[in-house]
Amino acid sequence: MDITNPVHWFAFGFGSGLSPVAPGTAGSALALLLWWWLARLPMPWYLLLVLALSLAGVWICGSTSGQLGLHDPSAVVWDEWVGLWLALAGLPRRWWWGTAGFVVFRLFDVIKAGPVGWADHAMPGGWGIVADDLFAGVMALAVLWLFRAVWQRCSPLR
Repeated sequence: MDITNPVHWFAFGFGSGLSPVAPGTAGSALALLLWWWLARLPMPWYLLLVLALSLAGVWICGSTSGQLGLHDPSAVVWDEWVGLWLALAGLPRRWWWGTAGFVVFRLFDVIKAGPVGWADHAMPGGWGIVADDLFAGVMALAVLWLFRAVWQRCSPLR
């Protein structure tokens, strides 16, 4: 894999997707570290950045995937980055929320239930590569926001 190509370098998550073990998890772990910085942005800027990087990811992931001759190769993790950042949108910048978001997002991304699996198979090229992770991010975000709402309402430790 040509990591000297700047497009591939982004697609491979600055090399994190080249991990020989669980590249999607390795890529998501680096994305979690980057989230720690991104979460400081005001919410409108955060969402705009995730949207812009998602749209760029359609081309980045699609181009690299096409050049490798594979649909959604495991080394391509840019889509995991934007999916995880969507899953963590609006959550407090705390290590436990980051960890919970990471775990729930990876669960939806690996299982590929419902719209996640549909997008992966039904949408062409970079659109499907990125969309399945965005669906996983939306589903994880819903679970995390629901948990947060219940916790805030019911916990004596508020």
